[in-house]
Amino acid sequence: MSDSDSPRVTRLLPDAVHQAIRPGTAVVRLETTHDRQGVLDGAWWPRSRDIAAELPGLIAALTEYLGPITRVGLDAGAWEELPTRMTIDDRVVHIDSSAVGDDTVLITRGGQDLFSLLVVPPHATPDAARAAMAEATRAGGETQAEQILIDTGTERAKPDATEVPSAPGE
Repeated sequence: MSDSDSPRVTRLLPDAVHQAIRPGTAVVRLETTHDRQGVLDGAWWPRSRDIAAELPGLIAALTEYLGPITRVGLDAGAWEELPTRMTIDDRVVHIDSSAVGDDTVLITRGGQDLFSLLVVPPHATPDAARAAMAEATRAGGETQAEQILIDTGTERAKPDATEVPSAPGE
């Protein structure tokens, strides 16, 4: 056995976030109380803005713990070419999109259970992503997704405002 080959971590708690975070990671905190408190239920750090490449992994991971996912709500401005539905693991997942700009993804299990996950931008540094994901999974957290990204230096890069044009002659 080699110590360099670490086992895959499948259940992460906020303390474990710092040890296992990398692009493509989802961290979800599921409370066992009837009145889930806090603004967010977890966080997701996709590798890219290509939803067809990113969503199947998230849905597969969440389905393992939550059961069948029926619907996903996404910010239309944060993703490339959003379909209205995708078939993932032989199950149709409906995709709702709107231009809300709230830095979250909404996951619906069954007909009514809704989970809200912070979306850490793909360009985030590992340290900033770890901090944002830890804050998003803090029990009872009241900080909105956008503020978490600002506080951790991972603000979303606007698709058409990622570069500031230089002045003529520079």
